Parts: sequence; structure tokens; C-alpha cells
Amino acid sequence: MPAHRTARERARAELTAAIKDEARRQLGEQGADGLSLRAVARELGMVSSALYRYFPSRDDLLTALIIDAYNALGATLEKAAAGTDAPRERWRAACHGLRAWGLANRHEYSLIYGTPIPGYRAPQDTVTPARRVPAVFIGALRDAWRAGEVKPPFKGPEMSPELRRQVGIVRAQLAPDVPEEVLARGLIAWVQLFGMVGFELGGQFANTVDPADEFFTHTVEQMTLFVGLG
Repeated sequence: MPAHRTARERARAELTAAIKDEARRQLGEQGADGLSLRAVARELGMVSSALYRYFPSRDDLLTALIIDAYNALGATLEKAAAGTDAPRERWRAACHGLRAWGLANRHEYSLIYGTPIPGYRAPQDTVTPARRVPAVFIGALRDAWRAGEVKPPFKGPEMSPELRRQVGIVRAQLAPDVPEEVLARGLIAWVQLFGMVGFELGGQFANTVDPADEFFTHTVEQMTLFVGLG
């Protein structure tokens, strides 16, 4: 914490962190639906009116937790991908980093990629932190394309005009120089990746490929080839 902060600022920052830590603990016990400002205040020995000065509503607290989760995952993937300049290795490292973070932070992962919370609508404040995660994957794919390292994918079905329009929106925002066909494969691999992690966290691999280490590694290699990073 910066030394120039006043005692009041430090105290506020420490209490804000304590509130969020207690809220995360409650997420683990009751899920996002059960998160209650009154319960958080009670566990911290605060009156509800005092906590409302930090987070005016449950949704404000949820938003803070969501932003923290996106930033933590984004930082993890950025660090994992920074270990190499090779786009293919950055892609692989990000895949494995995502799984490792999800396994270590199950409730935060569920908060940002699980079932939508009834009655909650994420504000614009969450958009920039959320983009840090796909930016790592798209950045690896974009750099591989620019370097001529994306191998032509096998012939597949043509994209419909509507799908091409949808992928074009993503392309315009994140990777204008990457062809729609390449970017579409990246999106398919993205969904596959999050589906695998979600299945594992939900216990869906029990009695099949559990533990999922080898299956996950094999699938990452298959998806790396699929997007053209072979």
C-alpha cells in the first residue's frame, strides 16, 4: 500500500478488502444467489448501514468481486503467456493457466463463467477487465497470423452470412487483420476450453477421465492444431 496514503485511506482499503474476502467466503458456502450484505456485515461485526457506505447494494459488491476475478484471471494468463514469444506456446500456456486458475478459484470462476445470477446485470465497468482473458488467446492467434505461422485449416463447412457477420463484429473489435475463418476456429476452441474446465469443476468427469490432466493436455494439443497453430 502506498506510503503516502492517509490513515483513513488505509483503513478504508483494508476494510474494503475484508468485506470482499468475507463475500468470497460466502460465495463458496451459499453461491452468488445467497450473498447478503447483512450477513457480510454481521460476520465482520459491522452494522449494515456502515457496510452500505462501501457497497450500496449487493449488486455493487458482486460487481467488485467480478471485476477482481476477471483481473486476477487476466493477470494469470498474461503472466503465463509472457514466458515465451512463440504464439503457439503462448496459446498452450494460456489454456493450462486458465485451468489451473479455475481449479484454485472455483467459486470465482463460477461467478464469472457459471450460471447467470438472477436479477443481476453486469455494468459496463466489467467489460474492460473481462476482455483481458480473450485478449491473451486472440493476441497469440493474431501474432501467429501476422508471422505467417497459422497453417491453412482443413476444409470445413462455409460460414453462413449471419455467422460471418457475428464473427466480423469480434474481428473488428479485437483482431481486424485476422480472417473470419481463422477467428471462428479460435472461438470454437475457446468454447471447447471453457466447456472442459466447467465440466471438470462441476464433477462431470467422474468415473471417466478423472483426474483430467491427461485428457485436458491432449485436448489442448488437438485444439492448438485445430486453430492452425500446429
